[in-house]
Amino acid sequence: MNRNDLSTQHCQPRKGKEHALGETQVRELLALLPGWESSADGKSIVKDFHFEDFHRTLGFINAVGFMANREDHHPDLQAGYGHCQVLWSTHDVGGLSLNDFICAARVEALLA
Repeated sequence: MNRNDLSTQHCQPRKGKEHALGETQVRELLALLPGWESSADGKSIVKDFHFEDFHRTLGFINAVGFMANREDHHPDLQAGYGHCQVLWSTHDVGGLSLNDFICAARVEALLA
């Protein structure tokens, strides 16, 4: 599997611990997504994006929001002038699911 394979998939409803990814799976999937890191508690993945100005940052936020709504999987976002932090987790599994990596790959595709 590669990043392109991930970015072409779509999120599926994933509820329950049986859909949570193990540490090995998380490491393998993170290797496909340069710059993305696991949070300290291992329950989310995060990346900081930097832009020339607020206008470009806001455009990025809107594009991520549009994609997230289409996938029905929504990130936590923190933004300011020229930067945006994107954090993915799947609350319904209590950690990370494949949906988080699909959406992270889709974010990368937005910028490619």
